[in-house]
Amino acid sequence: MQAGRRLRLPALRVILQAWPWALLLLALVAVRLSKGAGVSDVYALLSRPFWPGSAQGEWIRSAQSLSDQTRLRQLDADNRRLRALLELQGRGGREVSAPVISRQAGGWWQQLVIGRGELQGLRPGLPVTAPGGLIGRIASVTPTTATVALLTDPGSRVGVWVGRTQRHGLLTGIGTSRPVLRFLEKDPGVRAGDVVATSPASTLVPPHLTVGVIQSVDDRAVPATEAVVQLSAPVDAVDWVQVRLP
Repeated sequence: MQAGRRLRLPALRVILQAWPWALLLLALVAVRLSKGAGVSDVYALLSRPFWPGSAQGEWIRSAQSLSDQTRLRQLDADNRRLRALLELQGRGGREVSAPVISRQAGGWWQQLVIGRGELQGLRPGLPVTAPGGLIGRIASVTPTTATVALLTDPGSRVGVWVGRTQRHGLLTGIGTSRPVLRFLEKDPGVRAGDVVATSPASTLVPPHLTVGVIQSVDDRAVPATEAVVQLSAPVDAVDWVQVRLP
């Protein structure tokens, strides 16, 4: 009887030591037969607490809404710009539409290059407008391109006047986004908000073209009053222009 017990005890010990390996073998066989479906189910069950909830879903919907609103605003801005260009083209007179094809970072407020030239009738001195008003004049041409000297160029000088007071002055570029209007009189009686247009007596550009609005006035300037002018056309962002032919 004691000998039989000694034989059964080692066999039981071997079974107890081998059962983890047998369980692992069975698990591998199950994974093999189920092609991993069981593992996927277990992973899904364990990871469920970390799945996106209502808060994460709301964040995603909010981000998508912001993206859609930004896209709609950009489309609306493009639509307004194209409508302004069409309005310029329909004003009558001889005009040539031209795309802006080049600008230099160092001379951003001085010149730009447009994709029309001598073959389209362009020549130096012709006025160039954009949605909003006058932006400059043709400085030089090639057969297919032209360089535009902007009103903000330090070499630019254009005769203008303030219609409200009927006072004339010389709009002078200083290389920044806002040119300076130098009046002929010491006390022209102008103020911030007055509209500036090309002079009716000008021979270089057509009269009564909108130029901009007076932003500030310096009545202590010598020899006469000066004013800083905010141009009405977006010179910094213009991508299409109109060249007025004689």
